[in-house]
Amino acid sequence: MALPDSEEGEPVAPGHPLAKGFLPVPAEAPAGENLELQNGPKAGCLLLNGVLQSSPAATPGALGGPQTVLAPEEETQARLLPTEPGEETPGAEGAALPRTALSPRRFAVLLVFSLYSLVNAFQWIQYSIISNVFEGFYGVSLLHIDWLSMVYMLAYVPLIFPATWLLDTRGLRLTALLGSGLNCLGAWVKCGSVQRHLFWVTMLGQCLCSVAQVFILGLPSRIASVWFGPKEVSTACATAVLGNQLGTAVGFLLPPVLVPNTQNNTSLAYNISTMFYGTSAIATLLFILTAIAFKEKPQYPPSQAQAALRDSPPEEYSYKKSIRNLFKNIPFVLLLVTYGIMTGAFYSVSTLLNQMILKYYPGEEVTAGRIGLTLVVAGMVGSILCGLWLDYTKTYKQTTLIVYILSFIGMVIFTFTLDLGYIIIPFVTGGILGFFMTGYLPLGFEFAVEITYPESEGTSSGLLNAAAQVFGILFTLAQGKLTSDYSPRAGNIFLCAWMFVGIILTALIKSDLRRHNINVGITNVEIKAVPVDSPMDQEPKITLSKQSNSSI
Repeated sequence: MALPDSEEGEPVAPGHPLAKGFLPVPAEAPAGENLELQNGPKAGCLLLNGVLQSSPAATPGALGGPQTVLAPEEETQARLLPTEPGEETPGAEGAALPRTALSPRRFAVLLVFSLYSLVNAFQWIQYSIISNVFEGFYGVSLLHIDWLSMVYMLAYVPLIFPATWLLDTRGLRLTALLGSGLNCLGAWVKCGSVQRHLFWVTMLGQCLCSVAQVFILGLPSRIASVWFGPKEVSTACATAVLGNQLGTAVGFLLPPVLVPNTQNNTSLAYNISTMFYGTSAIATLLFILTAIAFKEKPQYPPSQAQAALRDSPPEEYSYKKSIRNLFKNIPFVLLLVTYGIMTGAFYSVSTLLNQMILKYYPGEEVTAGRIGLTLVVAGMVGSILCGLWLDYTKTYKQTTLIVYILSFIGMVIFTFTLDLGYIIIPFVTGGILGFFMTGYLPLGFEFAVEITYPESEGTSSGLLNAAAQVFGILFTLAQGKLTSDYSPRAGNIFLCAWMFVGIILTALIKSDLRRHNINVGITNVEIKAVPVDSPMDQEPKITLSKQSNSSI
């Protein structure tokens, strides 16, 4: 059988036996290639059911035992460590391991994504934080202005399935170009809406930006998994989410400064136009950089988990089956609800922050923006620290539960101190709330990837975001109604009650770190390869035997 070429056309070094879908580990990287090799001293050791593969004890369990039909969620797991007839399982002593390496391009991909995600988040919040200014300029109600924010949430729900299908079947680069391109187009449409009777045009531009968001929010975990190694994947995901949070922070800070509340309509129109055109110029530059920087994936996988997934032929992938597997995964369904509650509450607080602050501190539009900035900047710090902590400890459930509890406590403190009459208090309590509530976002993404591996990161993240949008719409409408009819405290108590429910559901999630186990050489399945007529065209058929009581 002829040796296959690598993805970018480089021939595989001869003399190395290949397990199907795996590259050998050459003595040194190709000349001129700046790659960081990831195969450490433990790379030659693989544990199957807690026993070293090179140990004789591992052989009987892998070759015999009672056979069972695969459960739906296990079908793709069976391909994680493929073998050919007559060959040892990759990782066994004397066998070739999949080569893993880190590409320097990963930092450019992460930076460009974070920046255009920033611009998209800025456009989400730029109306709400000066809602009273836009209400007067366009001559519409506050509910109309709230919908400029809520349209982001509304558009996500029906579009998430085609967007994740596109990501899984057409790839990362096309999805990134769509997200950046639509974000740029929406920004330019808004430039034509700076007249009092053209509210519908600004709504059209915001709708385009909301569609762009569908192709943005699900990418952090996908970019992190495809481009970054096991020791940096959670930090990379947190950094990608950080771009979106930073955009929200800039959206709290700049609009009150760029568009001050003035009675001069000519001056007001000029200020709004300046904000719109500046946003469009930056979005255009980032679209060009996206086209230049983004590649589908690096030449070599960054982790053993990604190397295993690359072995799966595209024709074996079924998007519908992947969706079914996710909804049959009870821990993921629980995480879906809890993530939706937490993130929906954050969306609602962000959208209505201006109204809550002005209720108790009239004329403090700029201060409301700064409080929002404090909330998000504190959350950015929380995100990075949580990402670093996960990479160091891999304690996904424990960290997620603790951060959820602390977010609930922060929301209670924010609720009952908002009306004390000292503007410094919302700064402090908003910072505490943001640190934990916003810091939770990358935790949810990474926890979902762990408990759903090897299903697509884009699909699991997309479903989490869809749940967040649904809860965000419901919470914003309900909290807005309670705030206007009663008081901001009533609306915030409503959110506190839901977050308490989220704590209980988070405690029920079973932690099953599938991706981590593959990366460290542990699998919870025993693998037996059955020969097929044409290994060139087909994958070996693989069956699983039941796990013994002593297995992991």
